[in-house]
Amino acid sequence: MRVVIQRVNRAKVRIDGSVRDSIGKGLLVLLGIEQADNEEDVRWLVSKILSMRIFSDEEGKMNQSVQDVKGDLMVVSQFTLHAKTKKGNRPSFIQAARPEQAIPLYELFLEVCKQGLPGKLGSGEFGAMMELDFVNDGPVTIIIDSKNKE
Repeated sequence: MRVVIQRVNRAKVRIDGSVRDSIGKGLLVLLGIEQADNEEDVRWLVSKILSMRIFSDEEGKMNQSVQDVKGDLMVVSQFTLHAKTKKGNRPSFIQAARPEQAIPLYELFLEVCKQGLPGKLGSGEFGAMMELDFVNDGPVTIIIDSKNKE
């Protein structure tokens, strides 16, 4: 699993011109699921996201997690995070999980997030064409891959 996490002041997801969900201060999580992913990846990644200290404390240092600040979380599926661009000019998405595997992992990801999040949990819709509207705070943008635990 690969995520791009952005610290945001607010985020909104639209589908077919209508607002699907919105959050206030918190994290926008773009989630890419690949064929090799499983429940262990979900649990490790959610734990990492919820406890990562990327919000400022009273001294202005990044020392608080989304849990500490009682922030919100917006999770949007994005298979394009697993694009391979080595050959040619058209990205290959061969490693991205097919919907029959990805949807249950996406739903588990949301459920595990909900269990540990004091704020609001928002989400997009798996497989839908979506528009994201957000204000990046900082900007702070972090990439995490469950297969490369750095």
